[in-house]
Amino acid sequence: MTVTPSDISSAEADLELIDTIAADLDLDIPEEVPTADDPSSRAASRDADGAGFTLEEFASLLSKYDYNFKPGDVVNGTVFAMEPKGAMIDIGAKTAAFMPLQEVSINRVENLSDVLEPGEVREFFILSEENEDGQLTLSIRRIEYQRAWERVRQLQKEDATIYSEVFATNRGGALVRVEGLRGFIPGSHISTRKPKEDLVADFLPLKFLEVDEERNRLVLSHRRALVERKMNRLEVGEVVIGTVRGIKPYGAFIDIGGVSGLLHISEISHEHIETPHTVLNVNDQMKVMIIDLDAERGRISLSTKALEPEPGDMLTDPQKVFDKAEEMAARYKQMLLEQAEESEPMGVTLDLD
Repeated sequence: MTVTPSDISSAEADLELIDTIAADLDLDIPEEVPTADDPSSRAASRDADGAGFTLEEFASLLSKYDYNFKPGDVVNGTVFAMEPKGAMIDIGAKTAAFMPLQEVSINRVENLSDVLEPGEVREFFILSEENEDGQLTLSIRRIEYQRAWERVRQLQKEDATIYSEVFATNRGGALVRVEGLRGFIPGSHISTRKPKEDLVADFLPLKFLEVDEERNRLVLSHRRALVERKMNRLEVGEVVIGTVRGIKPYGAFIDIGGVSGLLHISEISHEHIETPHTVLNVNDQMKVMIIDLDAERGRISLSTKALEPEPGDMLTDPQKVFDKAEEMAARYKQMLLEQAEESEPMGVTLDLD
């Protein structure tokens, strides 16, 4: 008969169980158990009859030490054998448990030896009920998966900026991994002039847009991370030089040093404009003033209207507007300061520096 590691571990577990029960019953277990032919065995039987417990009580005590493993439990186990398709794990059950190769890690693993070694003790997640052979199926991947979601929820709560490598792109955007979880960056939230397919292997700064474990959705934004970084160096009332990158019926998108701001049609001039195309062209360079910074939504609002020396100058003489931009911006800042002072209670000093 061949004795497997599971047979040995089960036998050892049974001996430990007997010792534990004996201690609870305050029994003296002899070093050598007498055989059935030994007269002393009959004496031992008589001693047991007078030990003060019944078979029912003994069965109840046994059930106290009967480990009931069920799916969803996290247990400690020891790796004692590794095979090409998985590992055998001793968790104290009658039969050694099995962990398939695909359950070894949240990341793709080719060889068990890359992440496990014989004798290693660690936590395992019970995936399924015992099969017909009494064997449980275990997972490390599920534990890592749960902890990864806990981690990304915490990162989202902290509004953290993370860095992740793009491993693939598709028509909708780019794919990355965060804490081992697969994340998606929509195309509208990728802020780069590179073709999407050239982003593979690039590390991008990212902010969290959506973290939903139930729907297995992890959505991130590259644009918002860049805007936040840029916003930390910008302020309302500041004049910046930008380039027109796109024109829509409602306004123009201006690139200001790697991030995009919106010059709404209502902020181009004091005069009414039917369409931004009558004033602006793609690739035009121009001066604009920042009138709002929304870090939470990753939006920068711009204006040339506030820079007009006279209403309508953007339509008739835009160069005049750009030449006097800093002067008009200083007036705008002064106006904001006066408005803020008027809204403050008496005796309170407002510092806008």
